[in-house]
Amino acid sequence: MDDLYSQLVNLIDLTASWIWSYMIYILFIVGAWLTYKTGFIQFRKFRDSLKLVLQGAMGKGKDKSREGDVSPFAALSTALAATVGNGNIGGVATALFWGGPGAIFWMWVCGFIGMATKYAEALLGVHFREKYPDGTIAGGPMYYIKNGLKNKRLAIWLASAFAIFGAFAALFGTGNMMQANQMALSFDSQFGIPKYISGIAITILVGLVIIGGIKRIAMVAEKLVPTMIVIYFAFGLFVIIEHYAEIPKVFALIFSYAFTPSAAVGGFLGSTVSQAIQFGFRRGLLSNEAGLGSAPIAHAAAQTPSPVHQGLIGSMEVFIDTIVVCTLTALINISTGMWQSGLEGTAMTAASFSEGIPIVGGFVVAVSSFLFGYTTLLGWCYYGEQCLKFLFGIKVTYTYRIIYILLMFIGSIASIKLVFFVGDIANAFMAFPNLIALALLGGTVGTITKTFFDKYKNIEDFK
Repeated sequence: MDDLYSQLVNLIDLTASWIWSYMIYILFIVGAWLTYKTGFIQFRKFRDSLKLVLQGAMGKGKDKSREGDVSPFAALSTALAATVGNGNIGGVATALFWGGPGAIFWMWVCGFIGMATKYAEALLGVHFREKYPDGTIAGGPMYYIKNGLKNKRLAIWLASAFAIFGAFAALFGTGNMMQANQMALSFDSQFGIPKYISGIAITILVGLVIIGGIKRIAMVAEKLVPTMIVIYFAFGLFVIIEHYAEIPKVFALIFSYAFTPSAAVGGFLGSTVSQAIQFGFRRGLLSNEAGLGSAPIAHAAAQTPSPVHQGLIGSMEVFIDTIVVCTLTALINISTGMWQSGLEGTAMTAASFSEGIPIVGGFVVAVSSFLFGYTTLLGWCYYGEQCLKFLFGIKVTYTYRIIYILLMFIGSIASIKLVFFVGDIANAFMAFPNLIALALLGGTVGTITKTFFDKYKNIEDFK
């Protein structure tokens, strides 16, 4: 039975690797295309993006009279809740385990290119959104595909494909089962708590929130997301300071192994450059979700002044997730030497924190893993629900939520490799129709952006 299971895991791994050997190029090309069409928006308007996020964090810019379900910052928090998850803790470690330090360089590339992609997704999500019969917002790739593409036959096919694969990813992939898996693994490795007990606790705590829908999810996310990022960053920075002498070597490893094979060292088996690129992009997308099509579902619900405003806020989502949080995790795991330990996923990061902050470190990772995973489970529940509502209408809402809650428990006791690789495949199939639409709608994004900034030089000029 174990041999059959191992063969299944290997088959899924090979399938994921084959798919992603092509997907990384599609991601890069579409991201580069959107970067060009928006005039390098992620660099040119970085200050405006940062300003909007800081204003939202301070409670400014709210206007309930605008169309939408939640404030712009609450929409960002919901999207960040889904993106800043165990991909930032376990996913980065998995990238190091399979791709070596060079994978981090390619994760950065994925992040900077992805900022333009996420800008386009959030902008289109708001621009083409609709309303359900109950008055709530219906938005995301399904709607900008359906309403934005001129070829209606292609639009129906792509929108339906995205909704099907999005629902699958939410139920069986990185949005649900992987998060529950890493949360349970963290508490098992640090405190010896059996996975099934953690699974029951996760199921109850998440279920209490998601039954209330997007407004309750956003309310919880708006409070939890900033807090959990600050806690993780503060303790992580302490570990880096403890190993400050290793930081120059860390960056040397990242840049050198990005273009040359990684030799086998300690528990690390070694990797090729293609592995570094592939796992950098795979884990980068798992973490920041740029191009995946999930985040625009949350951004579409924002009570935002304009689509451009929410697009700029969306681009900062990738920066916070990948350039800040993922980089922190990478520096910790490499500077402590744990990337060579043979450990994988959250266990590697927990060992790094424990090495830097004895006794407390493992507890910090376990709590961070729980909070990161908890908020991600909330956000992805909403994404999957919106996908199924597009296909079957609002009547499917409560049945879906019950199934989602039950699958969390299964994810908490499943194999880590199986869950990650299934998630990779689900992400790829979900991203593909979205990336086609983004490529075709790049001109629309560019036109909206140019028109806006021709009229308003800076975001504060908008009244």
